[in-house]
Order: sequence, then C-alpha cells, then structure tokens
Amino acid sequence: SPYAERKKVGKPTVDYEKKSVSIALPNGILRTAVYTGDQGCVCLPEGENILYFKPTKILRKPLKLPRISWPMGDLMTTDEPDESVNMTKIQAAVDAAFAPDEALTAALVVTYKGQIIGERYGKGITQNTALESWSMGKSLSATIMGVLMQRGVYSLGQPAPIPQWQVEGDARAKIKDIMHMSSGLYCRAPQDPDFDPSVGYPDHLYLYTGGINSFEYAANLSQQWLPNTVGRYRNSDPVLINYLNRLGIESLGENYHAFPQKALFDKIGIRSMILETDPYGNFLTHGYEFASARDWARIGNLYLQNGVWNGEQILPKGFTKFVSTLAEPWLADGRPIYGGLFWINGDGRLPIPKDAYMMLGAGGQSVVIIPSHDLVIVRLGHYKGQKAGGQALNKAYKLILEALSE
Repeated sequence: SPYAERKKVGKPTVDYEKKSVSIALPNGILRTAVYTGDQGCVCLPEGENILYFKPTKILRKPLKLPRISWPMGDLMTTDEPDESVNMTKIQAAVDAAFAPDEALTAALVVTYKGQIIGERYGKGITQNTALESWSMGKSLSATIMGVLMQRGVYSLGQPAPIPQWQVEGDARAKIKDIMHMSSGLYCRAPQDPDFDPSVGYPDHLYLYTGGINSFEYAANLSQQWLPNTVGRYRNSDPVLINYLNRLGIESLGENYHAFPQKALFDKIGIRSMILETDPYGNFLTHGYEFASARDWARIGNLYLQNGVWNGEQILPKGFTKFVSTLAEPWLADGRPIYGGLFWINGDGRLPIPKDAYMMLGAGGQSVVIIPSHDLVIVRLGHYKGQKAGGQALNKAYKLILEALSE
C-alpha cells in the first residue's frame, strides 16, 4: 500500500516460530500474514488464524546436467555477441538503468535474439533472487490462460463461463472481454478517471488486502457498463481470469497449485517463481508473485517466439498477437495503452518502438517485448525508487536501441 497509508498502522510483530507477521490497524483490528512455503505469504481474514486450504509443495523439474546453457539453464556461452551490437553502448545502458542511486534498481536483464547481452544486479541480489513483481502477474495470469487454451480448455471468443453468472436472465453470462480489462463490472479502482476516494475503500485494493475468497468476491460484482465498451484498469478482470484458470486446471484433473510449474515454468527453465494466494488458496497473481529477472526474461522470450519453446507450441497460435493488440474499448476511451492483460505503447509515451508491449507492475517493474528488434528488457526495482527508476530506464532504452541501430 502507499507509504502514507503504511504510516498509520502499528509496528509489525514478527513471530518466528509461527512464521507470521501482524500489524494493528488504526481501528484496533489486528491483521496477520503467515508464511506457507511454496505459496509464499498469505494474509488471513480479519479475526482468523487459519488457512482454508492445504499448501502444496511445488516440485520443480530437476536439471539433469550440472550446468545447462541459457535459456533452459544459467550457463552463459563464451561466444562473442552479435557483431552488429555496440556492446559499449549496451554496457552504458545497463549502467544508466542503475543511476542515480535513488533509482533503487534491483535487476536489469537485456536479451537480443534470445541471448543475454546486458545484465546487472543491485547489492545483495543475484540472478536467482526472486523479487516482488506486482501487477506483472496479470500478464502471467493471461499466460496460464494461454496454456489452457492451447490444451483446448477455453477459446478466445467464448463467453466467460463464470459459474455465478450461469443463471437465466443474468446479463453477465455474455461477457467475453475480461482479458481486455473491459468486462464492464463495477469494481472501483484508484486508476479510474472519475475515482472519488470519499466514496470508500476501493474494490480494486480490497481484492489485494481483504483476506477474502477473491474469486467469489469478483464473481459477484454487478455490471456497470455493457461489456467491450469501456476500458478500465480494475482487478476484477484478472482475478476472474485466475478463477477461470483454476476451474480449467481442475477440469483436467491437475493439481491447481502445481500446474503452472509443471505445464509452463518447467518447460522454459523457470525455477524461482512463487505465486501467492488468498486464504482460500486462490492465486493472487493480479499482484502477488515473485520471480528473478532472468525468469521474467524467459517469459518475455516465450512471447517473442510466438508462444513456441524448444519446438513446442506452449501458447496457441495467434495468442501473442491478441495480447499485444490494442483493445478497442481502450482506444474508444481515448487511451490507446492496453491489450490483453498486457500494456501497449500505443501513445508513444515511452522511448521505444510502438510495436512494443509490456508487463508492468507497481514500483517500476517491467518486462518490455519489442518484436521489431528481437529484444526483451526486464527491469525490477524497489518501490521508493519508482520515479527516478523510470527516468533512468528511459535513458537505458534509448542507449539499447542506439546500440542495435548501429
């Protein structure tokens, strides 16, 4: 939450034996989060001290060789970089992303044609450190949905089969625009152009902090607009994609918590990803997930390769085009910035080509995919450095593009 809000709560109390952290809210209510292992940390409901699910131990596919080359492993080749790349400018770009110190940049990874050409980490951080990624997880929710589509569980054009909507006369049963963030559901968010904080605590934030069954809450929101007419950045939509992901995974007879590692991460070399949940075990990947910069680069390169990895079509054909294409409701709203749970550089606000599409998260987290330049650029940083970090990253973008154009 914003630092102004954090100042209002009590000093955290850490219980190392129970692996929990508690804080007192201004109204005296005690909120507690517990560490679960491979589902990370979970915020409990108010007044409760138990989870409503059994945590799952995630088994990551063991590497058969002691050292495996990037991208399946972390061994870097000794081959000379592409001679068309000005490596002096690449290094200058990497350094620029970390300057000044106030940028609080934690990690930067640059890949060109799938190979790492630039990389650096902040103090105490390594290539394997899983860092907070925030709303980049929304794009990860879309990716898991893509895996299910490739398996024939869902299709892009179908109405969303949310169980709570399958009642005669419920207009929400026709909604099929969730991935475009244009479902039309009433979910007040601070990002709304007409947001009024005096109305009360926004649903968008409650889906992070409520300690509730997030799927039930989002599925029972009412409709504000007709679907596919207004684009709004609201957590209701990625939460519902996660709901459909759970329903789809379980329809296959698979373990819900283990499926992303087995069906996606193991296939592309990801070993650091932690997906956190609500107290009911539902993934909160609209913002609560942790991964290393290299693992985010792997996901970026999966998209750069049109969903193909080692000859396997992991995401369906056309899926990368769908997520990277500007959604019509956002264009109609005068904001050409959103696709299919990915951001679009449609307004040219960033000094990168307009074909770029992005996973973005609060505090300056980003994975930028630039198909025209065979580039993936990952930047992770600490929240306080967001403003300075964004300015530093823009300088780095320019230098990277110059390094390739020469």
